[in-house]
Amino acid sequence: MKTNEVLETIKTRRSVRAYTAQAPETDDLVTILEAAKYAPNGMHLESWHFTAIQNAEKLEELNSRIKGAFAKSDDKHLQERGHNKAYCCYYHAPVLVIVSNKPTQWWAGMDCACAIENMFLAAHSLGIGSCWINQLGTTCNDPEVREFITSLGVPADHQVYGCVALGYADPKAPLKEKVVKEGTVTIVE
Repeated sequence: MKTNEVLETIKTRRSVRAYTAQAPETDDLVTILEAAKYAPNGMHLESWHFTAIQNAEKLEELNSRIKGAFAKSDDKHLQERGHNKAYCCYYHAPVLVIVSNKPTQWWAGMDCACAIENMFLAAHSLGIGSCWINQLGTTCNDPEVREFITSLGVPADHQVYGCVALGYADPKAPLKEKVVKEGTVTIVE
C-alpha cells in the first residue's frame, strides 16, 4: 500500500481527551484555522464561521452554561452530566474552536465537518492534539448558551455543528490504538 506524509498524518491522528495546560502558539492556531478555511464547501459559499476561544475563564463559563442546558434536559444521561461538578465537555483543552454555519443550506453541517477534519489533520501535523466536541451543537439554542456564544462572536443566525478542542496531549494519558474494522469497503470495477 502506498504512503506519504499526508497519509501517515491521517493514519496516526487520534482523539485526545487529556491535555496539558500549555496552549498552542498563536502562529500554530492561525495555521490550523487557515487549514479549516481551505476545506471543501458546497458551492464555495464559505458561510461558516470559526470562533477560537483561548480564555480559560470564558471556556469555564461556556462549560457551565452547557451543563445548565444539560440539567434542564429530559435525557437522564444529560441531566447527570449537567449536575456533575467535574464534567468538562472540552476536556480542559486550552483552546476550543466553535464551528458554526448558517443552517439555510442542507449541506451546512457537512461543510463544517470537512473544516473540522482539516483542523484535526493540521493540528496533528504540528504536534497538537485535538478532539471533536459535540455538546455545543445540541445546546447552542438554549437561551443562556446562545446569549453567551453570541457574545463570544458566534453569529446569531448560525447553528453550531461541532467544536474542536486543541492542545498538547497529556503524556500520562494513553491514546487508544486504532483498530480498522474489516468489511467497510467495497470496490466496484
